[in-house]
Amino acid sequence: MNYFRTAILLAGMTALFMAVGYLIGGSSGMMIALVVAAGMNLFSYWNSDRMVLSMYGAREVDRASAPEFVGMIEQLAARAELPMPRVYIIDNPQPNAFATGRNPQNAAVAATTGLLNALSREEVAGVMAHELAHIKHYDTLTMTITATLAGAISMLANFAMFFGHSRENNNNPFGIIGTILMMVLAPLAAMVVQMAVSRSREYVADRTGALICGQPLWLASALGKIANFAHQVPNMEAERNPATAHMFIINPLSGERMDNLFSTHPATENRIAALQALAQEMGASAPAPAGAGWGGRPDGGGAATARPSSDPWGRGGEEGGRRGPWG
Repeated sequence: MNYFRTAILLAGMTALFMAVGYLIGGSSGMMIALVVAAGMNLFSYWNSDRMVLSMYGAREVDRASAPEFVGMIEQLAARAELPMPRVYIIDNPQPNAFATGRNPQNAAVAATTGLLNALSREEVAGVMAHELAHIKHYDTLTMTITATLAGAISMLANFAMFFGHSRENNNNPFGIIGTILMMVLAPLAAMVVQMAVSRSREYVADRTGALICGQPLWLASALGKIANFAHQVPNMEAERNPATAHMFIINPLSGERMDNLFSTHPATENRIAALQALAQEMGASAPAPAGAGWGGRPDGGGAATARPSSDPWGRGGEEGGRRGPWG
């Protein structure tokens, strides 16, 4: 990862935050914005995982409550040479997943019930390997801090309409027109920085995740399914918190085109094409049959994993909801 480039982008977002503060309150407003930005970054560093997981109502699971899913994460984490992350399930019908945490030692992965119900075991393995790749590359901290700052910039820009003209010697030389432009352009600039930080990281995480699970086409198949569902099944929590959309493996916003110029995710078709090319490089000409066992070997072979009689998602068996197709 180009850490210097990412640091520059985050510094640019902080500078934008300060600029909006200056236009609202002059030098004192800029200094207050700087202190607030520093405080938010520090708060995000220590609390980013809890904030996001709480926002989406994620429920932590373990070997007792979700044995097969947690067992899969253990296998993948071992292959990635990562500490075992905390594992969460989100009760949401849209198939999706994300990772969060300030470092690999304090990381968490979360999958929706929609993902576990709609995808095969191999596809889920590909998705979760992608999320572990984000942890391995320390993308999770950067993406969460970016989301925090982007949301703060949007909030501060909205404050400008109420407080930006409370005195005659306002710092905005363009008057009310400048204030309106700031309300529109500041959040837009924050979105562009979010896009610059996260888009290239998705390709890297796709490649690394494919190498972790050993089958690029598992992830390619999953991406196609998730992208299709994202347009049909709304994720209301994501719609209410669009600044977190870039954390998911596929943009969860139903109204967002995947190939949009300002999308935080690359076009799904391009990601699938890159994974297909990687599969050819690795000699994997076809994906394993959906539902086949996955024993954690690089070639996807091995005996099928035993299926526990209990509900692997920790929802109380059939009475708690439909189990995944490989549960």
